[in-house]
Amino acid sequence: MSSDSIRRVNITDVAREAGVSPTTVSHALNGRGQVDVRTRERVEAAALKLGYRPNRHAQRLRTGEAHMIVLLSSMPFAVAGGPSRLGFLMEIAAVAATAALTRGLALVLAPPMETGQVPLELLDVDGALVIEPSAYDPNVEYLTRRGLPVVAIGKQSSTHDTIPYVDIHSGQTTAILLDHLYEQGARKIAMILGSAQRNSYVEARGTYQTIVAARGGPCLVSLVDETRGEEGGYDAARALLSDHPDVDAFCVPVDAFAVGVVRALTESGRRVPQDVMVVTRYDGVRARTCEPPLTAVDLHLDQIAHQAIDLLFDHLHGDTTRRMLRGPDAQVVPRESSRRP
Repeated sequence: MSSDSIRRVNITDVAREAGVSPTTVSHALNGRGQVDVRTRERVEAAALKLGYRPNRHAQRLRTGEAHMIVLLSSMPFAVAGGPSRLGFLMEIAAVAATAALTRGLALVLAPPMETGQVPLELLDVDGALVIEPSAYDPNVEYLTRRGLPVVAIGKQSSTHDTIPYVDIHSGQTTAILLDHLYEQGARKIAMILGSAQRNSYVEARGTYQTIVAARGGPCLVSLVDETRGEEGGYDAARALLSDHPDVDAFCVPVDAFAVGVVRALTESGRRVPQDVMVVTRYDGVRARTCEPPLTAVDLHLDQIAHQAIDLLFDHLHGDTTRRMLRGPDAQVVPRESSRRP
């Protein structure tokens, strides 16, 4: 196949096919200038026939405007994907895509990878929303090296200046879940968290240790590699139950881990919630379809997604005055996994 036959169709080719000037083609396809209806239709037909696609990079150089953003998470597929069908990520994406379009932005969803690192060099984007980035997150570092505006949903855990973010109150959410367990009669609560350096894990652990210590209980925390997903939660629960058979509740913010905990309890002959209660954070597919369904938290992700888009839009247009927005307060959603008579 010759190089001529595979070269990209350009605006001059469309102009020649439509019998107009390249300037007229540009105006017709971008809605600028005064182009009569018949000429616009002829240009659009020529572009469709030739398979012409505008060069977005060239458009940005001319206009200085941003057109495309990416939504991604560095959590590995075992946590972010699975039976939830990317639940947390998709719930945010559904709202963020609509909010972005109203501002003239297209949103690209980057699915979670096994390692958590997304091949961003393949994407031609102008900015990014990153869900709960870890400290020194490789995706964030790559984007910031390129000079692109980045906004996090959930504060980045780091020793240096964090990127702009929407606060999702991970400590407060943990306190809500622990208070619920104590109200239901829990006396010895264990916690299972991811081992990655995420702010949500740091806040959850700190809140757990403060509350449990204030009640005179032992702090029983197990850290799990996120890539292990449900199996990681299962193994952590078995180990904790072996060492502390009188544990009567598990606070497990990661829903994939929580499902594994329920399986470990069932196999050990313990009843949920009569013998041991289980709660998680994200009120998604995993929580609702687990048997029994898991008590979780309504994080109001629709509002958080709107806030994140607003903040990113400001930074895309050079307004960097706002560095943090407070997300809405969360509410517990009680279900059978923790409701005792």
